[in-house]
Amino acid sequence: MSKAAEKIRRARERPVTVGAHTYTIRRPTDEDVQFGKVEPGLGMVKRYVVGWDFVELDLFPGGGPEPAPFDAEDWAEWVADKPEVWVELSDAIVAAYKEHTAQVEADAKN
Repeated sequence: MSKAAEKIRRARERPVTVGAHTYTIRRPTDEDVQFGKVEPGLGMVKRYVVGWDFVELDLFPGGGPEPAPFDAEDWAEWVADKPEVWVELSDAIVAAYKEHTAQVEADAKN
């Protein structure tokens, strides 16, 4: 992946705190929304959460205090049993996209 592409992706990211943890969400692109690539609810959360502040113990009993690097497969397994987390994150992802579209509209008027 090019450095520019990585910077573009990171520009769509923001931290969101739910409960005791902070997650990194990435706003869906206009292409994702227009071509139906955005699944509602849990599917959206599995796709657009791209980071966390977890340690191993947050993921499974008996885990250690070491930071757990974000992994999409680990994330999908963990969040599948946490509707209280995925609902808030889903709302945050939708809000990020709505803010983006509002900014695009405002920029077009200027």
